[in-house]
Amino acid sequence: MSQQMKAAVFNQFGGAEVIEIKRVPVPNIGKDQVLIKVMAAGLQPVDVKIRSGFFKDMAIDSPQLLGNEFSGIVEEVGPDVISVSKGDQVIGWTTLSAHAEYVVVNSNQVVKKPSHMGWEEAGALSASGQTAFMALDGINISKGDTLLIHAAAGGIGTMAVQLARMRGAKVIGTASVANHDYLRKLGAIPITYGNDLVENVKQLVPEGVDAALDAAGPEALYASIKLVSSNDRIITTASRHLAEKTGVKTVVGERTQARLYQLTQLVEEGLLEVYVRKTFDLDDAIEAHREIESGHGHGKVVLTINQ
Repeated sequence: MSQQMKAAVFNQFGGAEVIEIKRVPVPNIGKDQVLIKVMAAGLQPVDVKIRSGFFKDMAIDSPQLLGNEFSGIVEEVGPDVISVSKGDQVIGWTTLSAHAEYVVVNSNQVVKKPSHMGWEEAGALSASGQTAFMALDGINISKGDTLLIHAAAGGIGTMAVQLARMRGAKVIGTASVANHDYLRKLGAIPITYGNDLVENVKQLVPEGVDAALDAAGPEALYASIKLVSSNDRIITTASRHLAEKTGVKTVVGERTQARLYQLTQLVEEGLLEVYVRKTFDLDDAIEAHREIESGHGHGKVVLTINQ
């Protein structure tokens, strides 16, 4: 195998055009690590925020990779690895290194891919699935709750709607009109975001909203505060900088192998679906970033690699 691999990288903050496809060294593996030949990797809004310089104090490598979730084939295993073998098809997570032909992770960061699951769907499961799972745990969503999810058609929202419905919650989801049928398919009651959102939600559910998940931004967060009686039952993935000021929660906790395995079991049982709205070849990573920035469509954007 070559000691170099292709990766989508950037060297300075900026627009999508700062992304370049470069040859970089294939990472070395440690004793309890695995080398994965990446087949697909999800692209998240956080990747776009990092590339654009949204996190102003964040230091970057040169070159800096992106990507936090992937599906692929085990290419090499460290001497202490017993949970997977070379040739296994897996789903996993990492931090800022998945948008490349190969990735190295600890063996407890992967699980076996359901056999019927496509590479693209598998590559987009871990990040949004685990975040949504932890968010619902954070605000104690259970049977009988009415949950408002902002940006319900997005990657996190899509997962959160399905997982909340499994817990027996009633879900109201904000989205553009074009995505309302999609939300109905997921099991949510759709509502259009906008200036009248608070009043429209009150009319839709006169009995009130028990909890809210903000995956959209500040306007959605402040609307949630007006609708939910306790800020302790509001959680944000998109307005973390306002959490302390407003007293709402942010998603806390580590991604775990056990939780990812649970998500794959739900997929295996036909209870959970990953919706991919568009795929791009790794060479077209710039266009993939622009697709995320457009804010249109539903589900996940995925890079296909080694296919």
